[in-house]
Amino acid sequence: MKINFMIVALLGMSLCAKAQTPKVSTTVPVEGTIVKASNPNIQYVGRVRMLGDVASFNFPGTTIQATFTGTSLKMLCRPKTGYFMVTVDNSKPFKVGFNGERDSLVTVAAALPDGKHFVRAMYAIEGLFREPEFKAFVLDEGCKVVPSPALSDRRIEFIGNSITCGYGVESCNAPDPFEDETENHYLTYANILSDSLKAIHTSISRSGIGAYRNYDGPKAGSKDNMPWQYEYTLFNKHDEAWDFSKYQPQLVCINLGTNDLSTPNFDESLYDQSYRKFLATVRSKYPTAKIVLLTGPMLGEKENNIEKKILDKIAKDFKKKGDKEIYRFDFSFQTGDLGYGASWHPSIAQQRKMAGEALPFLKQLMNW
Repeated sequence: MKINFMIVALLGMSLCAKAQTPKVSTTVPVEGTIVKASNPNIQYVGRVRMLGDVASFNFPGTTIQATFTGTSLKMLCRPKTGYFMVTVDNSKPFKVGFNGERDSLVTVAAALPDGKHFVRAMYAIEGLFREPEFKAFVLDEGCKVVPSPALSDRRIEFIGNSITCGYGVESCNAPDPFEDETENHYLTYANILSDSLKAIHTSISRSGIGAYRNYDGPKAGSKDNMPWQYEYTLFNKHDEAWDFSKYQPQLVCINLGTNDLSTPNFDESLYDQSYRKFLATVRSKYPTAKIVLLTGPMLGEKENNIEKKILDKIAKDFKKKGDKEIYRFDFSFQTGDLGYGASWHPSIAQQRKMAGEALPFLKQLMNW
């Protein structure tokens, strides 16, 4: 999949100069100036592991952004890295895909006015099985990446499941199965809220995951639940612990419980115990953050009431013990009037409704 973004070219003085092109490991021919992923002027938001000159990541919502000079921009990624939602300057967001068997070199922008431009590329999917890697930007010959404005000092972390990932959000047919092509974190309540609050955010989310029990898991719980995965840079890769000092949000939103309780054979007390322990872990990482415990829109009424009761009690108990910055918020049920995404997940319209419901609450909570 290759999508070119075109803007009518305007004449202007070139900001590019002759420069020696650095080498980068690739299986495709590259012409132009190569700016490696390790360039200090490239900004990353999310959990990224930099090995040499290559950036690895696999959580949805991980963002790569930069200010560059010239008239065009290409991205070089590992084969089958997957999909990004991209904006260039003030363009509408558009999707680009890296799905080739060899290194994918994709044109992101062409025929831009000669000058400085800003690109933002958000990873739209869960990359666990694709092992995504960003290797380089490729610019016009002699052009460069220059410093960008500082990132927003408003920082959020969303911890969640498929709803936060954006599972099936681009599908219009509820019985559809999961496909990378219809998942899109950019269209979720989490990203909409972040943009509306003029914040940046990380998304530590994975479809099917729970606080104690993953989707349809055993009553005793799933070993590979969110508490087990949370403290590492890459999901399901436990060879590098995440350095929490790199990103300290003022607001954390936890949306876990849908998978724990969505199928029979769950244990309420184990959900309660595991959630409490996980909340204590999150608090230890972010001592001053406001933490909001969310319930999602997908559970049946009985299970949703169980989740609400447990989370209300957890929030109350933490406050009794002196943690005054634990809060609660419930999204309304999805009824189908706004359609469904794949596998009966929230549609685009439902995700927008969720963001609209939570925005006033978070604005008041954060005074943003």
